[in-house]
Amino acid sequence: MLRPRKMRMGDLALEAGLITKEQLQHVLTVQKEAKIKKPLGSILIDYGFISELQLIKLLGKHLDIPHMNLSRVEIDPEVATSIPLELARRYRVIPIKKEGKRLTLAMVDPMNIEAIDSAALFTGCDVRPVIAGEASICNLIEQYFGIKESLEKVKESENLYHLPGMGSDNIPRQKDSVEEEPIVRLVNSIILRAVMEEASDIHLEPQGDGLRVRLRMDGILQELYSPPKNIQPQIISRIKIMASMDISEKRLPQDGRILFTSGDKKINLRVSTLPTIFGEKVVLRLLNREKIVVPLDKLGFNPMNFKVFENMIKANSGMILVCGPTGCGKSTTLYSTLNYLNSKEKNIVTVEDPVEYHLKGINQVQVNLKTGLTFSRALRTILRQDPNIIMVGEIRDLETAQIATRAALTGHLVFSTLHTNDAARAISRLLDMGVEDYLLVSSVVGIVAQRLVRLICPHCKEEHRPLEEEKKLFLLYSDSDILPEFFKGKGCSSCNNIGYKGRTAVQEILFLTEELKKLILERPTPDEILQFIRINKINTLQQEGMKRAAEGITSISEVVRVTFQGSLGW
Repeated sequence: MLRPRKMRMGDLALEAGLITKEQLQHVLTVQKEAKIKKPLGSILIDYGFISELQLIKLLGKHLDIPHMNLSRVEIDPEVATSIPLELARRYRVIPIKKEGKRLTLAMVDPMNIEAIDSAALFTGCDVRPVIAGEASICNLIEQYFGIKESLEKVKESENLYHLPGMGSDNIPRQKDSVEEEPIVRLVNSIILRAVMEEASDIHLEPQGDGLRVRLRMDGILQELYSPPKNIQPQIISRIKIMASMDISEKRLPQDGRILFTSGDKKINLRVSTLPTIFGEKVVLRLLNREKIVVPLDKLGFNPMNFKVFENMIKANSGMILVCGPTGCGKSTTLYSTLNYLNSKEKNIVTVEDPVEYHLKGINQVQVNLKTGLTFSRALRTILRQDPNIIMVGEIRDLETAQIATRAALTGHLVFSTLHTNDAARAISRLLDMGVEDYLLVSSVVGIVAQRLVRLICPHCKEEHRPLEEEKKLFLLYSDSDILPEFFKGKGCSSCNNIGYKGRTAVQEILFLTEELKKLILERPTPDEILQFIRINKINTLQQEGMKRAAEGITSISEVVRVTFQGSLGW
């Protein structure tokens, strides 16, 4: 068994020039007088004298023990839970790898011989310690143990049918006791797991024999687990309390919001309930600022499309549409664009349903159908607010479309979305709504159609020999006559054996040239517009997707799944 040699952390940090003698003396005095049991290194971090990364590197170099970035490590759940939860939490350790009788143990304090001996005793393995950050280890402990532990405590609880946060006499309990409720911890563990897995949505779906919990990761729903049917009401009620909903109302849909804190991250969750025959179905959408507001050049545009889009949004007036189905990243594209254009000289106003994220310096209006505040009514008022840029969450009807197009004609830059499959059908949709063709060609600057394709997992990426059908499709939708090297994901613990990890966008951009405007005035069909796109060699979603496959970042089958409409029969 590999045992680290003892050392004094304070002296080591002092010798490395990371702290001063005064800082060390201050921390030692505080530790002694306050009887703080935390390691000296952790106290130094708490006082801001050194960073966690500095501490990890210092320990690793001195002890000749490697330090690990756990976000890049594939961990088998069975290995992670091979020690008791109590041991993992007490010593802040978690097993991350097992090879035969050799166990790699991630530790905050690799000098803790007691922790190493305990892990060796429980697993029967020779323990090899590595150093990792405390926050990452604690997050992994909650990820792998949290739901299981909370569910077991719920089952053991004698008060299953008491609503979390309320006593038997319906008097609210103190906050501390509420936080200890098994149901509360279970719900928090589900949300934390979704945050750790970088899921976009949590689905809680009542079934005849249980409550199915699924996470949408990279656009695909994956089942997490199924709690017993008898605790379904408590789980749903807890979420409704967190979202400030009416817990007594179970017959009508409701909407709410939750602000969930995980470490230094604050995650906004949009909550929606829907009555079904087996109870209320709940969907929680995770709105992470880091993902919903990204730099414009990180949205997935190829260099040529990026230049076209950048020129479009720099116009002083006109309307720019982003189209695609639900979940294709339209909101992210619009928020990132507004954030890019935001400045002290511009008055930017949005009207949304719902407001997914609050953008600093931008005036955002929430549609409220109960009070009569519709898209069209809000938009009419916004035009009297001296705006430079307007964002309409979605064009749903003729009235909204007409006001938006007229706003674009009167010196405003207008952004909006449409639920259509591609750019060609966006034009047909507006014409079918009743927008006059002359208004359309005079107001619309360009249309962006968008999809999100999954990226091949870098940890299990391997060469792939395409099927004959895949070869034919690639050659049909590619500029090249030569087949490149293709790849696929084999599946590993890092990607939950899916073969994909993360997503990127593919876009087609239809800029309204004078030639296209003449065609629109003839009220063309979608097929005629598609023919125009082909003749003018404008890249479609399918062509852009095949480019990503040729680059080796996604697969042909993924491009087909996302960008092709209907079944191809293979």
